[in-house]
Amino acid sequence: MKKLIIPSKLNAGDKVAFISISGGRAGDEDMLPRYRLGKRRFEKIFNVEVVETPHALCGRDYIYEHPEKRAEDLMWALKDESIKGIICNQGGDDSYRVLPYIDPQVIHDNPKVFMGFSDIATWTAVFTYAGVRSYYGPTVLTPIAQPGKLDDYTEDAIRRTLFSNEVIGEIKASSKTTPIDWKTTYTIKDGSGEKVCERFPDTDAIEDPSDPIPWVPGTGYKVLQGSGKVRGPIFPVCGGPLHQIMGTKFFPSVDVWEDAIIALEHVNVYDCKLAGYHELQAFAAAGAFDKAKAILTGPLDDDSRETLFKVILNEVHRPDIVIVENFDFIHRTPMTVIPVGAQVEVDCDAPAIRILESGVL
Repeated sequence: MKKLIIPSKLNAGDKVAFISISGGRAGDEDMLPRYRLGKRRFEKIFNVEVVETPHALCGRDYIYEHPEKRAEDLMWALKDESIKGIICNQGGDDSYRVLPYIDPQVIHDNPKVFMGFSDIATWTAVFTYAGVRSYYGPTVLTPIAQPGKLDDYTEDAIRRTLFSNEVIGEIKASSKTTPIDWKTTYTIKDGSGEKVCERFPDTDAIEDPSDPIPWVPGTGYKVLQGSGKVRGPIFPVCGGPLHQIMGTKFFPSVDVWEDAIIALEHVNVYDCKLAGYHELQAFAAAGAFDKAKAILTGPLDDDSRETLFKVILNEVHRPDIVIVENFDFIHRTPMTVIPVGAQVEVDCDAPAIRILESGVL
């Protein structure tokens, strides 16, 4: 991978823009309380000022109908010198529609922290094309505005990656996980029976210790294939969004995949094993796995694991590539933050994953 421009770190007192560059749910009436909690929480925990980009809260329908306004928002946030970082409100499924309206040179000339996950994988590819590091990690609606509180694992990942220029170091597997929860209420038992509570009330609070979050113990890293240590630049892949931009100039070029540590969120798409298989085949045909050094995945079910090995072993013929399961960067809580292009070491014997440089300057 070519050397990317690394943005400056975020500091207390900085202005950070929240953007709806993919889905627009943050501005919908039912989701606004959750958004406001995320904004309040991010401001208080990290001591920054949050502003919305001009169309960030226009709602799902407007955001869908106006991809050009999403592009305007990104260009606006990049060009505004008072804004030091940009965080996506959510993912979605159509960032590809925004690409005709952007100017990659503006990204190159105004390197700033830009973070999100899921459909935001399109934007990590765009930023890489523009020569700037981006960050695959938490969005506002989840997990920053997750019910209960911002968990320590995710908070620590944001601090270590975006607010510090020290070497990030070891990324341990989370000790507990929980699914993404979109419900707006929760139920608890009190002396009079069951009580329904609002999850996102209009208060100054940033956490609710009464919210019964269903945490389950983490299972740690699981080495599926490989031994020893490998190193390389890390690149995150959420299959659907990158599949959409295959054939465009923004799809990662061959040099991005060479020696890469690929953080691959692979599932059988829409619970269809054949669709998941075809998606992996598309990436194989694009050369993504030919010269990569390792693949880091989230938890895999048996069908997804079987599909991955079928492609890697039988079709790409890579029995040598390291594969490690249970990396915490997927659609669940908590999440780490991946600084795109950073040098990463995968130690199969420990097992351990280490980022060998700082995320920001």
